Amino acid sequence: MTKPANKRKNYQSLKKFCLQEGADLFGVADISGIKQGFLFSSEIINRITAAVSLGCALSKGVLYDVGSAPTRLYFHHYRMVNAFLDQLALKTAKYIERKGYLAVPVAASQIVDWQKQTAHLNHKDLARLAGLGWIGRNNLLVNKRYGSQIRLVTILTDMPLFWDSASKEDCAKCELCVKICPAQAIGNTAAEFDHLKCLAKLKEFQKERLVDQYICGVCVRACTGER
Repeated sequence: MTKPANKRKNYQSLKKFCLQEGADLFGVADISGIKQGFLFSSEIINRITAAVSLGCALSKGVLYDVGSAPTRLYFHHYRMVNAFLDQLALKTAKYIERKGYLAVPVAASQIVDWQKQTAHLNHKDLARLAGLGWIGRNNLLVNKRYGSQIRLVTILTDMPLFWDSASKEDCAKCELCVKICPAQAIGNTAAEFDHLKCLAKLKEFQKERLVDQYICGVCVRACTGER
């Protein structure tokens, strides 16, 4: 059985590595109660014990130009940050593997079922469990420092790690995203978020050739955090 001190030591060394490599946010989630829902083989599911959640802040300058619709610059930036996170996840996985443990880097943005719009796992839910923020009215992760102006990636592992506690904060009285949403898809709670309205607007943006995939960024710009 791994001693708690070793879990804490592993956590601190891994966090130091990830921050040095460019992560803005780092947390570790206990996945024991949810890992059966991940879309991986039973061999991986049975071995993994934790999810390392990493966040990268988006450029405030790029977001500044997003008004009632996404821009080509934001679209490019979105893809570049995802690419950076994928590289960061790969480096983190290699670091863990060199320590003798299993590591599975999960793509920052990859749909495995287009009909259901599902991925291997939900990065934002894992980030919440890892203490990086809460699920806001806009159905995105909201971090106290960066708001929703972040992108996320996950590395699954069996490395003995200290687990962070899930965030218990919320959006309180802030309703900036509700007022600015071009699809009117945001309600009073995350549970009231209208996925169909949001998706319809994303398809509209793509059809108008504003962007080449389903992204918006309007509510992301509005949710700034305290940075």
